[in-house]
Amino acid sequence: MARALVLTVIGKDRPGLVEALADFISNHEGNWDESRMARLAGHFAGVVQIHLPENQAEKFISALPTLADRGLTVSVVDSDWKLVEVDHRNILHLELVGQDHPGIVREISSKLAVLGVSVQDLRTVIESAPMSGERIFRAKAELVPPAQTSFEHIRLALHKLADDIMIDIILKIGP
Repeated sequence: MARALVLTVIGKDRPGLVEALADFISNHEGNWDESRMARLAGHFAGVVQIHLPENQAEKFISALPTLADRGLTVSVVDSDWKLVEVDHRNILHLELVGQDHPGIVREISSKLAVLGVSVQDLRTVIESAPMSGERIFRAKAELVPPAQTSFEHIRLALHKLADDIMIDIILKIGP
Protein backbone atom coordinates (compact mmCIF):
# COMPACT_ATOMS: atom_id res chain seq x y z
CA MET A 1 0.00 0.00 0.00
CA ALA A 2 1.25 3.49 -0.87
CA ARG A 3 1.16 6.61 1.26
CA ALA A 4 0.76 10.03 -0.33
CA LEU A 5 2.59 13.04 1.11
CA VAL A 6 2.71 16.71 0.20
CA LEU A 7 6.04 18.45 0.78
CA THR A 8 6.72 22.17 0.93
CA VAL A 9 10.33 23.05 0.22
CA ILE A 10 12.36 26.23 0.35
CA GLY A 11 16.03 27.06 0.08
CA LYS A 12 18.37 29.78 -1.09
CA ASP A 13 18.38 29.34 -4.87
CA ARG A 14 21.30 27.47 -6.40
CA PRO A 15 21.77 24.68 -8.94
CA GLY A 16 21.10 21.18 -7.63
CA LEU A 17 18.21 21.76 -5.22
CA VAL A 18 15.68 19.84 -7.30
CA GLU A 19 18.23 17.06 -7.76
CA ALA A 20 18.80 16.88 -3.98
CA LEU A 21 15.08 16.54 -3.35
CA ALA A 22 14.55 14.04 -6.18
CA ASP A 23 17.48 11.95 -4.92
CA PHE A 24 16.10 11.94 -1.40
CA ILE A 25 12.64 10.87 -2.58
CA SER A 26 14.05 8.16 -4.82
CA ASN A 27 16.36 6.83 -2.09
CA HIS A 28 13.26 6.20 0.04
CA GLU A 29 11.50 4.33 -2.80
CA GLY A 30 9.27 7.35 -3.40
CA ASN A 31 7.74 8.57 -6.62
CA TRP A 32 7.42 12.26 -7.61
CA ASP A 33 3.78 12.84 -8.67
CA GLU A 34 3.04 16.56 -9.05
CA SER A 35 4.84 19.77 -8.23
CA ARG A 36 4.79 23.54 -8.50
CA MET A 37 8.14 25.24 -8.08
CA ALA A 38 9.54 28.70 -8.66
CA ARG A 39 12.39 31.05 -7.90
CA LEU A 40 11.09 33.85 -5.70
CA ALA A 41 13.19 36.67 -4.24
CA GLY A 42 16.41 34.66 -4.53
CA HIS A 43 14.89 31.53 -3.01
CA PHE A 44 13.71 28.31 -4.55
CA ALA A 45 10.26 27.39 -3.26
CA GLY A 46 7.88 24.62 -4.12
CA VAL A 47 5.18 22.15 -3.30
CA VAL A 48 5.59 18.49 -4.27
CA GLN A 49 3.15 15.60 -4.04
CA ILE A 50 4.81 12.20 -3.76
CA HIS A 51 3.84 8.66 -2.91
CA LEU A 52 5.96 5.95 -1.38
CA PRO A 53 5.48 2.54 0.20
CA GLU A 54 3.77 2.72 3.58
CA ASN A 55 6.73 0.95 5.21
CA GLN A 56 9.07 3.75 4.04
CA ALA A 57 6.94 6.73 5.08
CA GLU A 58 8.00 7.20 8.71
CA LYS A 59 11.67 6.69 7.86
CA PHE A 60 11.30 9.26 5.05
CA ILE A 61 9.58 11.80 7.32
CA SER A 62 12.10 11.42 10.14
CA ALA A 63 15.01 11.89 7.68
CA LEU A 64 13.64 15.13 6.13
CA PRO A 65 15.72 17.41 8.42
CA THR A 66 18.89 16.01 6.81
CA LEU A 67 17.97 17.92 3.64
CA ALA A 68 19.06 21.09 5.49
CA ASP A 69 22.64 19.93 4.80
CA ARG A 70 21.79 20.31 1.11
CA GLY A 71 20.19 23.74 1.55
CA LEU A 72 16.53 22.79 1.80
CA THR A 73 13.97 23.23 4.54
CA VAL A 74 11.08 20.79 4.07
CA SER A 75 7.76 20.31 5.81
CA VAL A 76 5.33 17.48 5.14
CA VAL A 77 1.63 16.63 5.46
CA ASP A 78 -0.23 13.42 4.66
CA SER A 79 -2.55 13.53 1.68
CA ASP A 80 -5.29 11.29 0.38
CA TRP A 81 -4.92 12.29 -3.25
CA LYS A 82 -7.20 9.50 -4.51
CA LEU A 83 -10.25 11.12 -2.94
CA VAL A 84 -9.90 14.40 -4.84
CA GLU A 85 -11.11 14.15 -8.41
CA VAL A 86 -11.75 17.17 -10.59
CA ASP A 87 -13.78 17.18 -13.80
CA HIS A 88 -11.38 19.13 -16.02
CA ARG A 89 -14.17 19.97 -18.46
CA ASN A 90 -15.56 22.35 -15.81
CA ILE A 91 -12.28 24.05 -14.86
CA LEU A 92 -12.41 27.82 -15.17
CA HIS A 93 -9.38 29.70 -16.48
CA LEU A 94 -8.95 33.21 -15.11
CA GLU A 95 -6.55 35.81 -16.49
CA LEU A 96 -6.23 39.10 -14.70
CA VAL A 97 -4.20 42.24 -15.44
CA GLY A 98 -4.19 45.68 -13.89
CA GLN A 99 -2.11 48.41 -12.37
CA ASP A 100 -0.60 46.94 -9.21
CA HIS A 101 -2.09 48.01 -5.91
CA PRO A 102 -2.46 46.35 -2.50
CA GLY A 103 -5.42 44.04 -2.08
CA ILE A 104 -5.94 42.60 -5.58
CA VAL A 105 -5.40 38.99 -4.51
CA ARG A 106 -7.40 39.53 -1.31
CA GLU A 107 -10.38 40.99 -3.24
CA ILE A 108 -10.40 38.27 -5.91
CA SER A 109 -9.88 35.40 -3.45
CA SER A 110 -12.59 36.78 -1.17
CA LYS A 111 -15.08 36.94 -4.04
CA LEU A 112 -14.16 33.41 -5.15
CA ALA A 113 -14.65 32.10 -1.60
CA VAL A 114 -18.09 33.72 -1.36
CA LEU A 115 -19.00 32.07 -4.69
CA GLY A 116 -17.75 28.69 -3.40
CA VAL A 117 -15.07 28.55 -6.11
CA SER A 118 -11.85 26.71 -5.24
CA VAL A 119 -8.47 27.92 -6.49
CA GLN A 120 -6.63 24.94 -7.97
CA ASP A 121 -3.62 26.82 -9.37
CA LEU A 122 -2.57 30.46 -9.05
CA ARG A 123 0.41 32.19 -10.63
CA THR A 124 1.10 35.87 -10.23
CA VAL A 125 3.80 38.23 -11.44
CA ILE A 126 4.63 41.93 -11.32
CA GLU A 127 5.90 43.48 -14.56
CA SER A 128 6.90 46.96 -15.66
CA ALA A 129 4.55 48.60 -18.13
CA PRO A 130 6.36 49.07 -21.47
CA MET A 131 6.07 52.86 -21.78
CA SER A 132 5.45 54.18 -18.28
CA GLY A 133 7.39 51.66 -16.21
CA GLU A 134 4.45 51.44 -13.78
CA ARG A 135 3.96 48.16 -11.95
CA ILE A 136 1.49 45.86 -13.69
CA PHE A 137 0.00 42.92 -11.79
CA ARG A 138 -0.80 39.78 -13.80
CA ALA A 139 -2.40 36.58 -12.58
CA LYS A 140 -3.46 33.30 -14.13
CA ALA A 141 -5.56 30.83 -12.21
CA GLU A 142 -7.36 27.54 -12.61
CA LEU A 143 -10.58 27.50 -10.65
CA VAL A 144 -13.01 24.75 -9.69
CA PRO A 145 -16.60 25.98 -9.43
CA PRO A 146 -19.22 24.30 -7.27
CA ALA A 147 -21.58 22.08 -9.28
CA GLN A 148 -24.64 24.17 -8.46
CA THR A 149 -23.18 27.53 -9.58
CA SER A 150 -23.43 28.60 -13.21
CA PHE A 151 -20.48 29.88 -15.21
CA GLU A 152 -22.45 33.03 -16.04
CA HIS A 153 -23.10 33.80 -12.36
CA ILE A 154 -19.38 33.53 -11.58
CA ARG A 155 -18.41 35.54 -14.68
CA LEU A 156 -20.79 38.39 -13.84
CA ALA A 157 -19.67 38.55 -10.20
CA LEU A 158 -15.97 38.65 -11.17
CA HIS A 159 -16.52 41.27 -13.88
CA LYS A 160 -18.39 43.49 -11.43
CA LEU A 161 -15.50 43.16 -8.97
CA ALA A 162 -13.00 43.85 -11.77
CA ASP A 163 -14.80 47.12 -12.52
CA ASP A 164 -14.80 48.04 -8.83
CA ILE A 165 -11.06 47.48 -8.33
CA MET A 166 -10.02 48.62 -11.83
CA ILE A 167 -8.55 45.46 -13.30
CA ASP A 168 -9.26 43.49 -16.47
CA ILE A 169 -10.44 39.89 -16.23
CA ILE A 170 -10.90 37.16 -18.82
CA LEU A 171 -12.74 34.05 -17.64
CA LYS A 172 -13.07 30.91 -19.79
CA ILE A 173 -14.45 27.46 -19.17
CA GLY A 174 -12.99 24.10 -20.19
CA PRO A 175 -9.70 22.24 -20.42
